[in-house]
Amino acid sequence: MKKLLIKTIIFFCLCIHVACDKDFLDLEPLGEYSETNVWKDLNLAETFVNKMYINVFGTPFAAWRLSDYSDESHFVPDWGTGNFNKGLITSDNLYTWPATYATAHLNWNSLYANIRQTNIFFSKIEEIAADDPDFSNRLKGEVYFMRAATYHYLTTLYGGVPIVTDVYGLNDDFLLPRNNYAECIDFIVSQLDSAASLLPESYSADRAGRITKGGALGFKAKVLVYAASDLHNPEKNGAVLHGYTNPELLGYTNGSATDRWRLAKNAAKAVIDMQTYNLYAADPAEGDSIPQIIADYFLMKELTAEDMITIHYTPKTSTGGWVDPVIASNPNGYHGTGNQNPIGDLVDDYEMKDGSKFDWENPVHKANPYVDRDARFYATVLYEGVQWATRPSDALVMDPYSKIQTGYVYGTNGTLIKAGLDTRKGPIEDWNGSYSGYYLRKAVDPTISPTDGKKQDIPFRYMRYAEILLIYAEACNELGEDAEARDYVNRVRKRAGQPNLSEAISGDALRKAIRHERRIELAFEDHRFWDVRRWLIGPEAAHQTHGVDIRYTVNRTQVASYRQPDGSTWGTPVYNRIQIPGDLRIWENKLYFFPIMRDEILKNDLLIQNPGY
Repeated sequence: MKKLLIKTIIFFCLCIHVACDKDFLDLEPLGEYSETNVWKDLNLAETFVNKMYINVFGTPFAAWRLSDYSDESHFVPDWGTGNFNKGLITSDNLYTWPATYATAHLNWNSLYANIRQTNIFFSKIEEIAADDPDFSNRLKGEVYFMRAATYHYLTTLYGGVPIVTDVYGLNDDFLLPRNNYAECIDFIVSQLDSAASLLPESYSADRAGRITKGGALGFKAKVLVYAASDLHNPEKNGAVLHGYTNPELLGYTNGSATDRWRLAKNAAKAVIDMQTYNLYAADPAEGDSIPQIIADYFLMKELTAEDMITIHYTPKTSTGGWVDPVIASNPNGYHGTGNQNPIGDLVDDYEMKDGSKFDWENPVHKANPYVDRDARFYATVLYEGVQWATRPSDALVMDPYSKIQTGYVYGTNGTLIKAGLDTRKGPIEDWNGSYSGYYLRKAVDPTISPTDGKKQDIPFRYMRYAEILLIYAEACNELGEDAEARDYVNRVRKRAGQPNLSEAISGDALRKAIRHERRIELAFEDHRFWDVRRWLIGPEAAHQTHGVDIRYTVNRTQVASYRQPDGSTWGTPVYNRIQIPGDLRIWENKLYFFPIMRDEILKNDLLIQNPGY
């Protein structure tokens, strides 16, 4: 009883102490700067802006990649990507899309959270702008860009969305209807124009990665070429929007398609006319190893004249591979998780070195499918027999030559004798082997091993000058200016060592060539997912995916290793195109746009749902 009395007295004393301390609930947060302090100091305001970058761009070097949701790669663990690619998403379930590092920022809630941050910035920045007008104007330019980029993602995912520029409080009425698509594009362009007027053309090396004037103008060209595309053209999107009573939300309902393509062309030309950017190694000399030049470019930490928007990473000592290509993309025979496996359908699209198409029905091609291909194939894909990084110690004893092993050695009786280290039956790890027979090379640092416990710090090249040249070429083609279009496509092809397009190619054939060039040049750079949609080629891109089966046959019952002691193979390999098990992709036209999630519709009955949901 006495102990209870003492505890009671102590409790009441504490209550009295707290009650008397009127500042008890007014403490500054210890883990971060308070909002009040942020808007007293431009340097803290810059930190506020810095956080927006990852909110806008996400982490494209992730265990899941945007390529896994398009006809570029197969995600080995699946984890819901298979259901997404079968068209099973609903307004209640996007499967793993909102959870993956590469796409978590690409959904309604995340995007509008970022819009709120941009609006807070603009509501507060004038309080301290006079402290350093040049500095504050540069910050304004960056945030105009962030707002534009965020609305760009909203419109590519959902079509027209509510345009919000105010900061709403808890008691405000913030239920807004969707603006139409044209209004959204006009707003995005206005924000990018404002950004370009305030941003510098370049920064010092210690500020690499911040948005420049050229980055804003390049992004404007991207926005306008998307807007001009078939998905938003009422003359082309009838099948997609058939029966939908609000087509103005998903595209244009009036105006001239020609005018829209001309806007896209002019926006790209404005970047070209800056004369700030150039292709890296634009004119390779005779004898240059073009595949190595291209591969090395994507491994460069330093920026080049080709780089317009880049996303930078700080290396950390960590074995976590969720946002690190060294672990996420390396083969299982290197103790990588081998997540992004280029599918055979993409590999087959790489031309021969002479510009002709690769064809499995051609016996010469089938016998040696990796000989004399487009240089970009070698810079992008790891395939059977190619030299790669030095194997980890436990694998090196089995493969002292460190060459990719994605095939199998069989006896003449058809019995499997030895599986390659990088197959799904390999002796190092078998759960994470490629189903396609390929692994990703592009932008994967071979100097770091998955067993090192280190992460690569190579920037993700979000926008390159090559993209601007291809945007310009695409717009020229749509305007009937085919000679100009060919010229600019050929600049990109020249750097890759590919022959010029024939002067006879024009019209629809040239359109296909330009689209092919984007598929190859921009592979694994987060473009294909959007291109499939804006070009209305969903049914063409969604199908049974393919890989390659590689077999060696020996007249014996066992072999000591996958290759002979001198590194040569056990005879001549036989290559066969195969289906990737369980990866039949199905297209539904509803997939051209995302659903607004049901809980958002229930919270705001002014929102109109997209077709098919």
